[in-house]
Amino acid sequence: MTLHSNRSLLDIDRDHLIHPVTSFRGHEARGATLLESGKGMWLKDMEGRELLDAFAGLWCVNVGYGQDSIAEVAAEQMRRLPYATGYFHFGSEPAVRLAQRLVDLSPEGLDHVYFTLGGSDAVDSAIRYITHYYNAIGKPEKKQFIALERGYHGSSSTGAGLTALANFHRGFDLPLRWQHHIASPYPYRSDLEGDDAAIIARSVQELKDKVAQLGADNVAAFFCEPIQGSGGVIVPPVGWLKAMRETCTQLDILFVTDEVITGFGRTGPMFACEAEGVTPDLMTLAKGLTAGYVPMGALLMSGKIYEGIADGAAPELAIGHGATYSGHPVSAAVGLEVLRLYTDGGILANGQKVAARFDAGLAGLADHPMVGDTRGRGLLGAIELVSDKGRKARFDPGLKLADRLFAKAYDNGVIFRAFADNIIGLAPALCATDGEMDEIFARIAKTLDDMLEEADIRAALG
Repeated sequence: MTLHSNRSLLDIDRDHLIHPVTSFRGHEARGATLLESGKGMWLKDMEGRELLDAFAGLWCVNVGYGQDSIAEVAAEQMRRLPYATGYFHFGSEPAVRLAQRLVDLSPEGLDHVYFTLGGSDAVDSAIRYITHYYNAIGKPEKKQFIALERGYHGSSSTGAGLTALANFHRGFDLPLRWQHHIASPYPYRSDLEGDDAAIIARSVQELKDKVAQLGADNVAAFFCEPIQGSGGVIVPPVGWLKAMRETCTQLDILFVTDEVITGFGRTGPMFACEAEGVTPDLMTLAKGLTAGYVPMGALLMSGKIYEGIADGAAPELAIGHGATYSGHPVSAAVGLEVLRLYTDGGILANGQKVAARFDAGLAGLADHPMVGDTRGRGLLGAIELVSDKGRKARFDPGLKLADRLFAKAYDNGVIFRAFADNIIGLAPALCATDGEMDEIFARIAKTLDDMLEEADIRAALG
């Protein structure tokens, strides 16, 4: 069938395409917003409207849209060798070189890399390898996993249980009985707000208490994001990550950092762990690894876990975990070029420089009547909206503020994440100019002002 109009595409989408994390009936009623092209910080939709993307796609297009060198590398690799399996001891040069590059750039001690298709299966791979590791070293009872409330660790059958967001549990029979959660280190919503040391100490104690409750000999690992992304960009106090690493060491449980969102310059350094001198036992990566240009993720593994698995079975026995597209040569070639753009191309340094403008933009909105909290690190931030600043009261869900915010922002030419609990999530590309960053916040400010002009929103303010 020849497609003659945007309308026909919308009909086809409604009839056939299942969208991620969406109400099926809700999407049928609303229809898709179809994007046509992108360049730098800007997107264009099928109606020709130009939009500033303040969310880098889905926290991932860190180098911006339309980087010709990435397209050229991908095309050249496709022509030369579009696919090479990693099975049967085969491999390809891009995958080998990308593994070496990641080891060079990552925290000391993460010397082994398993490539995945994205973040969810990087988490799933971590769970599988941890399970195998404890069986291999003769501690099969260590099978309980702990993560954080409001945490996000993908939507695989097991990872979605470590995720602690209702949408990913409801109807899926999750979390599983071996998956447990402790409170999020959420300063704005804590009775300890303003006392960073006390917030850190409480998290440490809650982890110790949970391990004691489950039995130290039964707990395998603690998973966390250095900054919680899909839970509302929750920024723990500086020192929290290091304290949790040290606690896991004391408790003899594995420490797993999920840097799917925070990796590749999103919070300033190449990896968020660097800021606190932390080396996890395992680290999951995706998103910024290929800047969203092609699918790819990675699991970085310490020597301790690698050696435990390697020595736990006879050499002739395969470790039965793999995927057809692990180490895909085109994705790996793209990953190498994206890493080159971060480093030699100056994009990481630009992100670190423009972060000051990002911080200023967040601070400039703090006094807005609807804003209860602004927070961020590097180019990862949030604006939390409240109906009463003094009581930190949330807006009535019946107002459907998040949907209205997103629509109004779209009208004003800016895209951000509008979380259900009325938190605006921001993750602009690292290639932004100061002027583009200022424009993002000007459009957000206009969006908030526009919302204030709506009678039911104004009436809801305390």
